[in-house]
Amino acid sequence: MAAPTLDTVLTGLAQDEATGSLRVGKEGTVYYVRGRVSYVECAATPGVEELLGASGRISANGMRHARQEAGPGGDGGALLVGRGVLSRGELEFCVLSATLDAAFFLPASKPARTRFREGDAHWLGVHWFFDVPGLLRECARRRARLERAWPSAEMDARPVTPLRRIPGTHALLTRLQWELLLAADSTATPVELARRLGRPAYSTLLAVRELAAAGLVVTGETAALPRRTPRAEPPRAGPGAGSGTGSGLPQVNGDATDVNLLLRLRDALEAL
Repeated sequence: MAAPTLDTVLTGLAQDEATGSLRVGKEGTVYYVRGRVSYVECAATPGVEELLGASGRISANGMRHARQEAGPGGDGGALLVGRGVLSRGELEFCVLSATLDAAFFLPASKPARTRFREGDAHWLGVHWFFDVPGLLRECARRRARLERAWPSAEMDARPVTPLRRIPGTHALLTRLQWELLLAADSTATPVELARRLGRPAYSTLLAVRELAAAGLVVTGETAALPRRTPRAEPPRAGPGAGSGTGSGLPQVNGDATDVNLLLRLRDALEAL
């Protein structure tokens, strides 16, 4: 008998008003309090500890000591707030961001091997609640937004490579997009760049797709374009010549490469 999908398991635990942790293979853990999700960890995404460490608010050693002091079932988040490491609002925002990030990258619609531990709690304590249907709807909304930004998953798991030249004469970038172009080295995937920068993985992935749509990173389409080398100017047509090669216009045929190039040139001109 096939294993149930993760979203089915999540929904069942919510209906049972369970409290504890749901281990999802080696991919992550979902924490419940009376049927509502309080926190989600995913091996592929930065958690609260990494986000806080990357921001410089607390060192890895300081985070480790706070975790040990809080102990199982403790409230490490309240401990950090009490010591002035961050405000209550900053803690809640970090938990919100990390949970939505991790939930998106867990395989909700696929069969998953899971194990539930009754009464288990995350060391940070409970600082936000998510109802399971709302969490699943948010994941669906995020998938739709990725599709609108760039309707292809080709960039999701491949190294990010910036183009050497931008289309048009200018480009308007967000702060995250600028950071990504500076950090991209043609070896790191979007999720790996998120860890390097201490950014949520979903936000990073969305920014990479937006960069692809703007023609600022190498995609399968741009990689397939032929490399063009300078050529000598063709001789001018003599009197009575037709409007073919002597017209001064580039030779363009129905090949998909030429069509894509024309579309990109049109988009670049419209953006001026």
